[in-house]
Formats: sequence, C-alpha cells, structure tokens
Amino acid sequence: MVTLGDYLIVSGILFTIGFAGVMVRRNIIIILMALELMLNAANLSLVAFSRFHVDPSGAPNYNAQVFVFFVITVAAAEVAVGLAIVVALFRLRQTTHIEDITSLKF
Repeated sequence: MVTLGDYLIVSGILFTIGFAGVMVRRNIIIILMALELMLNAANLSLVAFSRFHVDPSGAPNYNAQVFVFFVITVAAAEVAVGLAIVVALFRLRQTTHIEDITSLKF
C-alpha cells in the first residue's frame, strides 16, 4: 500500500529536480519548464495531503484539491506570459540564454 510518505518523497524529488533545473540551466525555456515541474511537485503534495486527511465524520477533505485547480490555472497563465516574453526577447536579442540578456530595457 502506498503511504503519504511515499507521495511526499516523490514530490520532494520532483521539486529538487525542478530547483536544480532553475539553478543550473541557462536557457529561459528550460527554466520555465523546471518551474512548471516545481509547481507540479507542490500540486502532488497537496493532492496527497488531501487524500490522506479525513474529516471526523469519515468523509475525505477536498479543499486542497480545489486549490490545485487554482495553481494549475496560475501556472497556465504564467506559461502564456512567460513564453510571450521569451518570444519578444528572442526577436530583439536573437538568443534565449540568460547570460546574454544583461539589461531589462528593450
């Protein structure tokens, strides 16, 4: 049987991989994908907590699963805005590497 600790271990591993991707990679698109991996790791832990938390009446508590839908919505908006910024920077500077973008001015 899968326990809450198993879900949290997988979530921690996914979050660590995403954090390492943000810190190590230099390509903006890869960094955005690593941020999405971190958000999905947080979503996995929220769903796991929701699954294993039972009300005193014996009914499962779905509050965290509702919160996951909001996190997914914010993540989708973040991807749309982030990719629009990446496309604008690529058109201007012809690169997606972070070290080549030295100023915030266009």
